[in-house]
Amino acid sequence: MSEESDEPQAGPSSAGLDWPNLERNRAGVPGGVIRRASGQGCMSWIQKVLEQIVDSPLTWVTPKEVAFVSVLAVQRYLLEEPDDNVRGGPLYCYDVTISDGVYREKCYLDPSLNSLVYKNILKVGIEMKISRVSCLYNEKRLGQGILCIDNVQCGRTLDAISLETPFRNRAQGVKPERPLRGGKSHYLALWNNEDPYGDIWLTDKQPKEHNFTNTKIISLSHLETTWTDRSDFPALLVRILRQSKLRYYGKPDKKTIEPYQTVLEVADRSGTVLVILWNALCPEWYKSLRVGLVLLLQDYSVKKSYQFRMHPLPVNPHIKSISTMEIGLNLQDPPTNIIIIPENQVKPEWKLPKLNYQFITRSELDDMPKDTICDVIGLLVFVGRVQRSKKKENCEDFWSYRWIHLADGTSEQPFIVELFSTSQPEIFENIYPMTHFMCTQLKVVRHDAQVPKLLYLTTTNESRVFIIELNDQPYTNDIKVQNFIQWVTRKTESGQVENTVIGGYYPYPPVPETFSKYSNFIKAHSFLTPVSEVKKEIEVLQYREQKRIAIQGIITVIKYIPHSSAVKSASASETLWNANRSSASPAAREETESQEGNRKCYQYDRPVSSQCIQTISSSFSPSHKRRILQGPCAKPFAVPQTEASTQISGDRLGMPSIFQYWKSSEGKMPKTFTDRWESQMWRDKKYHVTDHLHYSQVYPESIPRKFLFEHRNFLTQQYNSQPSKYIPPAERPPKLEDFKSARSLGHFEITILGLNHDIAIDVAFLPMYSPEDVRTSQIDTLLTCMNYSCVYPQTVTDIDQCSDPEALAGDIIKAVTELDRVHIVGILDICNLGNNKVEIYLQKIYTPEDTS
Repeated sequence: MSEESDEPQAGPSSAGLDWPNLERNRAGVPGGVIRRASGQGCMSWIQKVLEQIVDSPLTWVTPKEVAFVSVLAVQRYLLEEPDDNVRGGPLYCYDVTISDGVYREKCYLDPSLNSLVYKNILKVGIEMKISRVSCLYNEKRLGQGILCIDNVQCGRTLDAISLETPFRNRAQGVKPERPLRGGKSHYLALWNNEDPYGDIWLTDKQPKEHNFTNTKIISLSHLETTWTDRSDFPALLVRILRQSKLRYYGKPDKKTIEPYQTVLEVADRSGTVLVILWNALCPEWYKSLRVGLVLLLQDYSVKKSYQFRMHPLPVNPHIKSISTMEIGLNLQDPPTNIIIIPENQVKPEWKLPKLNYQFITRSELDDMPKDTICDVIGLLVFVGRVQRSKKKENCEDFWSYRWIHLADGTSEQPFIVELFSTSQPEIFENIYPMTHFMCTQLKVVRHDAQVPKLLYLTTTNESRVFIIELNDQPYTNDIKVQNFIQWVTRKTESGQVENTVIGGYYPYPPVPETFSKYSNFIKAHSFLTPVSEVKKEIEVLQYREQKRIAIQGIITVIKYIPHSSAVKSASASETLWNANRSSASPAAREETESQEGNRKCYQYDRPVSSQCIQTISSSFSPSHKRRILQGPCAKPFAVPQTEASTQISGDRLGMPSIFQYWKSSEGKMPKTFTDRWESQMWRDKKYHVTDHLHYSQVYPESIPRKFLFEHRNFLTQQYNSQPSKYIPPAERPPKLEDFKSARSLGHFEITILGLNHDIAIDVAFLPMYSPEDVRTSQIDTLLTCMNYSCVYPQTVTDIDQCSDPEALAGDIIKAVTELDRVHIVGILDICNLGNNKVEIYLQKIYTPEDTS
């Protein structure tokens, strides 16, 4: 056996398998040596499989004993030498750490199984059966190879897995961790390339005193005029004004071990310049640097600015921006020396610029021009689940992002922030409501001509996020920050910070009011997706990816599902029901569905409470109260124009209103309510469709939950991405379904029949509340207001006391009957929740009037 090298080797790593000695050691073996079992004690399934491979004349085997193993880690990295057998195959590969209860082993996942990771089917914490394994030998080293998983069956999630089992191959437990294949020295984050992941990322760089007696300093402005005539450069003394997120530029054909880059904007009294940290300096320094630190830079390089580099807007317009050159920091050519200067050693005569924040309040945001860069501070009142979007079509790289709401007390509306990962996973993955939060370098996104008006903030390449303390920070001197501190202190002392929301499906940004505006808004070659291709769109969607498409069709069925039925957590029962249904005769099916369609008919013969009417009426103008719920056709259905004819109002923090609430002139609810409507067309066509897609299930993780601080760790974990390594629960965790929904209504299942009457698709519609505000003031119909289904916490003590969900559902069902046989364009959101759970939501309906 050859000696192990500290340098990563191409091909299977030294943390793989070796074969010479044949004696078993319970504590593990060095270098992956396979040893014969002595027959005493508990025999390891992993050991048995490895011995079977050694005895086999083939490079692969089917285990004689197929047993369950548990998954402890799924780790991703760039494959340096792509598999020649997989043309156009994946750029990335995965190592999977398994445990059989006796040993744990890190195995290479065959690229043909990558889709199991893409869809979060193969994940940590589950049990699985491995039905075929192989050995990939390292022909550059003597007697070494790695165990490959060629075929698996993924099973259930386990309640708990022991982390006490040792690695059979002790080399696999050595730090820093190294991938099994290729020459890369590190793993990537599982779901994006921006987040630092693994033990190569250091955090222990501390400020240290420096003796400046023999240190020659040059100003940036002087360096700008002389750098082309110099062969060596004096030190730079600068303050960090901005720090970008990480950029990973690894490619299979590049040999750079740690292909990272980050950009700092630094300044002294004479100007600002961009500093580029390259490659191995990023893992060494990135997590130790932050905005505001003072650095002494020595042995750097200077070159002409990269012409395509985007320069951020100046932080301080009074400081000169130097764009003709940039500073390069690297471990070689030359090896850079970076020193963090303690703040107490910074002298006033250096005249280093102070940090200049550009805070705005929520009330000021309404007047901010598009693309304005700003900083905000606020109280988190809503934290959405982590989602992912492709960087480019047909690529393996994704952005990670989530939507959050921040309240600052200056407006009834919160800041809506599209928060992309800023290479700060320790913050991005640990934010929850009731937290004081600060975001810097956000960009204003607005479209005033759209209905509803589009207005939100999004992160930029230089954005940083902070979970903040409200004492002894530089920004606390800002008057806007002081006003926020006073507001949040009053809210906390009065106990008014309890009504906050976490997670769930969040349909934002809203869809424009006409199809032509929607077509201009999206970036796609084709604006319409045939119903026959929806299944293809679903198949290529990866874990936590959400895609918006437009289809044409006819609404043929709508059914209201109350909360008690809306928390089904698995689709197996639905699949079984559909299978049984397809085997039944048409007559039997028709009889069953007829019974189902009429099974729920309620009597409502009680007056609407005066408390409810008073609450509702106080929120709307008289002209708005006279509006009626109508369809797209010229003939609306009648609603009595009484004092009680109005819309339900939600909380004053901004939940979009979509229901029109009405009662008869006698002050009583309609006497009958049916939770289902089915068109005659569907009765005629439903047994003749060639395919019926069922995606109307709303899973528990798609329902926004009222946040409970005492369960913050559990709730935060539920709405984060799946971790790369197994984290044992501290105690028996609760069920997500046990947490109260932030919504007072159930959802609707809607069946859309394709225009050719050959394919039908079931989708869900989640209605939610909001007050009448600038964005919702133009709502007149159910169809127009479908794109207001955003999540906001409610301020009404208990909105269920002021509304009858089933009566409101009856109004919507009655409105949809006006669409019988109407050709519509439906805007759908497809959401892949992982583990074979896919939801499709109807976000907007366009009628012929909207598409002409």
